[in-house]
Amino acid sequence: MIEPLPDLLVAPIVRTALAEDLGRAGDITAQACIPADARLTAVFATRRGGVVAGLSCVRLALAELDPTVSFTPLSADGQVVTAGMSLAQVRGNARSILTAERTALNLLGRMCGIATMTQDYVDAVAGTRVKITDTRKTTPGLRHLEKYAVRCGGGMNHRFGLDDAILIKDNHVAACGSVGEAIRRAKAFAGHLIKVEVEVDSLVQLQEALAHDPDVIMLDNFTLSDMREAVAITQNRVILEASGGITLDTVRDVAETGVDVISVGALTHSVKVLDIGLDALEG
Repeated sequence: MIEPLPDLLVAPIVRTALAEDLGRAGDITAQACIPADARLTAVFATRRGGVVAGLSCVRLALAELDPTVSFTPLSADGQVVTAGMSLAQVRGNARSILTAERTALNLLGRMCGIATMTQDYVDAVAGTRVKITDTRKTTPGLRHLEKYAVRCGGGMNHRFGLDDAILIKDNHVAACGSVGEAIRRAKAFAGHLIKVEVEVDSLVQLQEALAHDPDVIMLDNFTLSDMREAVAITQNRVILEASGGITLDTVRDVAETGVDVISVGALTHSVKVLDIGLDALEG
């Protein structure tokens, strides 16, 4: 179970998606084929197992089109479900339900896919101390939803945007002239609540970064042996984050080096949508 996102954050995303789908004339298929007063009862059901995330998107898509349509959740965000399970039941005007169907499924399926992949990574490192996090490699306009889905899958969120933490990457270092100078400038700028993280690509840069006391050091595309050496060098003086091309096949090995955090961009940029469908039960 997880605290759902406020409707205030989700509703504008759903509304934009519906407007994109409705176009200039609305759902002309429903208008042509379905009587205006037809009723429908249906369930949103999984075709394969996974982790639920995004039920509020379904509820809000239906409510935006027709507040009289009833929405009954049969599962909860963060819940593990098996193939064939019903996630929610809807009942009401058939045109409204069918018009909202694709928008609801697009958002629900993507979020469930992210939550499911995240849980796969979390399960793969079970028993280690490492935390799995996402990145800013999210779909434009969907960041709140996608990062929420990561939490539903048992992962943690990296920074949400450019304004909530300082993350010095290779191009910042190049512009500043050195890792040390970049950290010095960042710490001079940062308020007392802003953390400073720096990305390093070698053990030499790691040593330079340590001398300037950042809050977090990201080990970018380090080998396993270099990660282990980085852990030995730092001796818990700083949080170590491993990043760069980490897959389900390699994440356990990375976790066992002793790093604190593993960030995985694939959780949001390469996810497979969970197969979910709307199944009519009766009129």
